[in-house]
This record gives sequence, C-alpha cells and structure tokens, in this order.
Amino acid sequence: MAKKRERLEVIRDILTAIKENRQIKPTRLLYASNLSPQMFKEYINELISKGFIKFEIDKNDKKTFSLTKKGQEFLQEYRVIEEFIENFGL
Repeated sequence: MAKKRERLEVIRDILTAIKENRQIKPTRLLYASNLSPQMFKEYINELISKGFIKFEIDKNDKKTFSLTKKGQEFLQEYRVIEEFIENFGL
C-alpha cells in the first residue's frame, strides 16, 4: 500500500504544480494534486488565505491559480529542508 502523504508534502505538490504551469486551471490542479475535491478545496482555501497562491478570473471568466512570491519562497525553503534531511540519510 502506498505511503500517505504528509500535509507539507501535499502543499509542496500543489505549489509545484502551479509553478510548473505558471498559471493553472482549477480542474487541472485538482488532478495534479491527487486529492478528493473536498480536501482540495480545504488546501486551496488555506493557501489563498495565507498568501501562497492567487485565484484570478479574467474577463472571459477563465479561472486560474498562480504562485505568489511567498509561495515561491516556501518552495525554496522546502527544498533546503529536503536536502538537509537527505544529507543525514533520513
């Protein structure tokens, strides 16, 4: 059985999917995050409220998510932590 992802890993996966696409539509991000719609909504609401991502609707009603500077900084610091853990073989 596959290992359950930790909360920070889910957040990293969501932010990474947005970063790789620069802007991403909600349905595409839902599939990329591999979460149930309810869990996806909870994570997205938290990330928006904490300023990690932006939700935008353009004049043609196209909805997209994009990464904020704070979200980019989180991913950079998360990589530092991952490297630290790897260096100690954990």
